Amino acid sequence: MSFSFGAALKSGFQHAVTRQWQSTNTSLTPHNLIYPLFISDDPDGLEHIASLPGQARVGINNLEKVVKPLVDKGLSSVLVFGVISKLEKDGNASNADSDLCPTILGIKKLHSLFPDLLIICDVCLCPFTDHGHCEVMFTGNKIYSSESCDRTANVSKFSAFVGCHVVAPSDMMDNRVAAIKQIMAANGYGSKVAVLSYSAKFASSFYGPFRDAAKSAPAFGDRRCYQLPPGARGLAMRAVDRDVQEGADMLMVKPGMPYLDIVRDTKNKYPDLPLAIYQILAANGYASKVAVLSYRQFLFLLGADIIITYFVPQLLDWLQE
Repeated sequence: MSFSFGAALKSGFQHAVTRQWQSTNTSLTPHNLIYPLFISDDPDGLEHIASLPGQARVGINNLEKVVKPLVDKGLSSVLVFGVISKLEKDGNASNADSDLCPTILGIKKLHSLFPDLLIICDVCLCPFTDHGHCEVMFTGNKIYSSESCDRTANVSKFSAFVGCHVVAPSDMMDNRVAAIKQIMAANGYGSKVAVLSYSAKFASSFYGPFRDAAKSAPAFGDRRCYQLPPGARGLAMRAVDRDVQEGADMLMVKPGMPYLDIVRDTKNKYPDLPLAIYQILAANGYASKVAVLSYRQFLFLLGADIIITYFVPQLLDWLQE
């Protein structure tokens, strides 16, 4: 009997928050918002990030201090990124799923502290590789796509094992969504853990602050050979099609603001799949005011259902008002 991962549905609505994402949104609410959270391998760390004002690299012992006030205001989902400074980085991203991995420890801690919080885990390898790229690389700095997909799938499996509800592959490798779906099904998570795919992720100079925050800048070269070329509208839709065919439960466009046409094209083609945008502006001053208007346009005019943004603390306050 043949099986298509693209036909699997239950993983996309197992959590109360993802069920809301499946419904038509008529207003901006806390359930539309995802807060990026950088988790440090220093358990007691609380290191503010100069390139992302208002953000910090947070150790697991400070997670409650940082997250609880936001949960009390209605925060319902976080996107976690591991950041390592003390642990070893290597070519195989060995600490991406080790028992000492801050992402893994953070998922456990968040699951314990906030049982209703939707925990999304970015499963890219770049914060854990010594070369800073998103894949497994061997002799001659050559990318090994198959091995990279297998490695990302294994990281996804372990994230699911410790309590992650959604995994988010951001490496843009062909077949990585299918590899994740396959390993999830083989290990009993096929109908429990969803995949939020970075389906249309463009190469961009806007990522500098994030790479500083995650300490994931490439040691050499750049990522243009596997992230989409700027303005590649047709190629972006082919990438979205690929991820849908491989079984993605939710889709994402990153960065959001420069690619409003891709947001609209994606929602037009796949109106029944929740669509996220990653808003990459830093949360400070004038930009935060502009963001509020932009979010409403994204949600109501362009069809985005979910916004990943550093502005979540401010937006939660404004929504309460």
